[in-house]
Amino acid sequence: MNKKVAIILVNYKDYAHKYLMPCLDSIRKQDYLGEIKLYLVDNSSSEESFCFLREKVEEAIIIRNKNNDGFAKGNNDAIKKALEEACDYIVLFNMDTVVDSKAVSELVKMAESDNKIGAVQSRLMLFGRENLVNSLGNSTHFLGFGFCQNYQSNFSQLEIKDGVDIFYPSGAGVLFKSDILREVGFFDEEYFMYNEDQDLGWRIWLSGYRCVIALDSVVYHKYEFSKSINKYYFMDRNRIITILKNYNFFSLLILFPAWFIMELGLLFFSIFNGWFFKKIKVYLYFLRCSTWKHIIRERKIIRKKRKIKDYDLMKMISGKISYQEINSPFLSLGNFFLNIYFVFFKFFLKVFKI
Repeated sequence: MNKKVAIILVNYKDYAHKYLMPCLDSIRKQDYLGEIKLYLVDNSSSEESFCFLREKVEEAIIIRNKNNDGFAKGNNDAIKKALEEACDYIVLFNMDTVVDSKAVSELVKMAESDNKIGAVQSRLMLFGRENLVNSLGNSTHFLGFGFCQNYQSNFSQLEIKDGVDIFYPSGAGVLFKSDILREVGFFDEEYFMYNEDQDLGWRIWLSGYRCVIALDSVVYHKYEFSKSINKYYFMDRNRIITILKNYNFFSLLILFPAWFIMELGLLFFSIFNGWFFKKIKVYLYFLRCSTWKHIIRERKIIRKKRKIKDYDLMKMISGKISYQEINSPFLSLGNFFLNIYFVFFKFFLKVFKI
């Protein structure tokens, strides 16, 4: 029996004017034989943006948010609605994507191949450079930095198996099983934007499920690596939230010296790259009582659902940051020493069965 699929797109102001129609046309051409329901979330909704969406996408359920509630809450609002309407699978696409006609059916096919699969990412390719990879899943550095696997690699020259495990899926093209979202939880809305997919993927693994890649589900992403100061703030803040939430307490103690040294390096780096005050803002965020109440509450929830140890995930966690858009002597030097520390980190986790 073909199951019901919810497809969710999130809009912000004029984003739909720029990207919606090519994405929508590709979604309408999906070959999936089951029912597809389309949900559009309009963040910072205005009469202009709402009327545009209602006119262009008559088949969609439109959720209006007066404020810009961010990627996490925007998707969560639609996920809750889709679960109320008994959708079996939740599929997220960025609006700046063009989706191959088999994308949804291949995601569902992969999801149904193993009961332990909780999330399936599409093969994300760079739009306009269709032979180059955007993401074949995402990796996590042991200090919380997330980055795309095989970014800008020529896909035809890679040897990668379909259905291989990935640490976390990109929110630009991913399927989640509804039952597992009910069990594990949705996106953490504290993140606002960036790293929320990393956190959810980590929690899926800790709960005993898998995140995998479906190579025959192809999505072309109009991706641009932007170096905005706000992006540095959210990514830096959120990666710290992620490790504080998801690591065992003793793992945090073991990695603290490496984290502290990295923070000194990042603070120095921020001075010469124009985001020193944003880095200070990150530290101020962690001086709030509300921040720690949230982290402690989330840790308790994760601990109750945890099925595996931290060491079990180390085969998918990296000791070095490998991302072609960032090329600096600081990164190379940091990778050298942190990779050595990572060897000792894994050793202690194994010996003490953490």
